[in-house]
Amino acid sequence: DAMNPTASPIRRLVIVGGGTAGWMVAAGLAKCLGRQYEIRLVESEEIGTVGVGEATIPTLHFLHEILDLDEKEFIQATQATFKLGIRFENWRDVDQHYFHSFGHTGKGHWTAGFHHFWLEGRKRGLASDYGDYCLELRAALDNRFALLPDGGLNYAYHFDATLYGQYLRRFSEGLGVQRLEGKIVQVHTQGGEGGPGDITGLTLDSGVRVDGDFFIDCTGMRSLLLGQTLGVGYESWSQWLPCDSALAVQTASVGEPVPYTRSIAHPWGWQWRIPLQHRVGNGVVFSSRHVSEDEAKAALLANVQGEVLREPRVIKFTPGQRDVVWRRNVVAIGLASGFLEPLESTSIHLIQKGLTRLIELFPAEGICQTDIDEYNRQARESIEHIRDFIILHYHVTQRSDSAFWRQCRDMDVPAFLQHRIQLFRDSARFAPVAGDLFAENSWVQVMLGQGLQPRSHHPITRQMDNPALGDFLGGIRKDVARAVMKLPRHQQFIQQFCPAPRPAAAAEPPVLRLNPQ
Repeated sequence: DAMNPTASPIRRLVIVGGGTAGWMVAAGLAKCLGRQYEIRLVESEEIGTVGVGEATIPTLHFLHEILDLDEKEFIQATQATFKLGIRFENWRDVDQHYFHSFGHTGKGHWTAGFHHFWLEGRKRGLASDYGDYCLELRAALDNRFALLPDGGLNYAYHFDATLYGQYLRRFSEGLGVQRLEGKIVQVHTQGGEGGPGDITGLTLDSGVRVDGDFFIDCTGMRSLLLGQTLGVGYESWSQWLPCDSALAVQTASVGEPVPYTRSIAHPWGWQWRIPLQHRVGNGVVFSSRHVSEDEAKAALLANVQGEVLREPRVIKFTPGQRDVVWRRNVVAIGLASGFLEPLESTSIHLIQKGLTRLIELFPAEGICQTDIDEYNRQARESIEHIRDFIILHYHVTQRSDSAFWRQCRDMDVPAFLQHRIQLFRDSARFAPVAGDLFAENSWVQVMLGQGLQPRSHHPITRQMDNPALGDFLGGIRKDVARAVMKLPRHQQFIQQFCPAPRPAAAAEPPVLRLNPQ
């Protein structure tokens, strides 16, 4: 059968493409499996990466634990700052803002999450703002941060993606990964019935041939191996995610970095602001059907602070996912496998998840189709849950000031997302999914933040009389307020713990490779 891969043992791994995806994959494979395989990475200096400020989510700690990275060294190498969540401005409606924080809000009961008790408290005039019961949220808005023992504060990072790639390259090369410089001029495949068979090797522009048994496609949106060579199709999700373009630009820092990402909605899309130690990453994500590139660029430049360090470049994309992300002896990781806009900072997470899933399902005695099928099943589930969470931000909105927002508000959404929204609207209940990246507190913060008002909540909350409910809510709020007061300023903490040297003057910007965010 042409679809049944040959079960010959794997010795030589070839990672095609560098950037954040390629070097994350190289580092993880070398650390976990490097003694058993020869690992090579092919990349071209000419292609370069976008290198905008990049935001992450707390799952990145898991990768850094696997790699055994020194946190302070990583922060200094990548100009990183800390991130406690995302501030969504103008999303619910113009001039209405809310915050999606990492971590927990309040304390729930086995029957019902904390937000049920908060809703009951609101009804009785005993509760203040939902965010007052979350330490990460209050600390972020107060511009405070510290590393607390025992995971006392859930956090991620903002960092320079180009520097992160370079840092992981040094790490990987230290573990024996061999880097080959060059552009790929030909991909060699075995002849197969009904299309190409396994990939056997690559020829570089220097004439060098790189042979391998297993290939990881990190070529960005080109998807050179999986898409172009093996012909795997792409499923577009633009009926739910109308943005198809982005512009990114770096500016000089003015003022202290805040410990959160800002996402500012515009009539045709949204803008990000990601503070690093000495620079700020900025960009807009927009729908080219609702605004021209020139207007989007003008809006971006009108809304940045500090000197612009390089000209913004346009990145075109189609949100979606390859029909499968592993076929034959090729796995695509990062943008070669699919693209979701960076609204919830999930790009690096999806690379990491692709990598850890590959290590978990790594072929033992050659490739078997059941491993491929399981990998593809998990990959599709995981990206679809994230996709639905992103659609939620667009669809549950009270904005009606532009055609873009009216279209988002009125569109049909995927059936399971519709169920999750309706369940919350009816009874404030959350529909959990095993392995979902975003847990209950994330969904609740965004649903409430976007203006979804539950019609009812769990009756167990009525078991408490006013003094009991007031004490319960007041106690949590006071604990949060006391904890925030003890934290240093974000900037002060960075100065003391992990100040990074100022980056050298910006070199010539490399040509664009598409791994935005």
